[in-house]
Amino acid sequence: MPLTPTTIAVDSSWIASVTYAPDATLTVRFRRGTVYRFVAVPRAIVEAFLAAPSKGAYFTRRIRNAFPFIQIVEPPSRP
Repeated sequence: MPLTPTTIAVDSSWIASVTYAPDATLTVRFRRGTVYRFVAVPRAIVEAFLAAPSKGAYFTRRIRNAFPFIQIVEPPSRP
């Protein structure tokens, strides 16, 4: 992975893209518009996520509750 923050589109029905920064920050953008930022995520976890056949399943098992995070964008409201 490059030494600058890189956004990568992923093949997932749930997750649109991820951005990984050199400070081990992982930003996850969901297809419904919500964005979360996870901190202290090792590069090996991100590489395994990108290689996983199911990005959503890997995210749920290995990232979602394993690292501190903040929600940085709320999902758009539905009419």
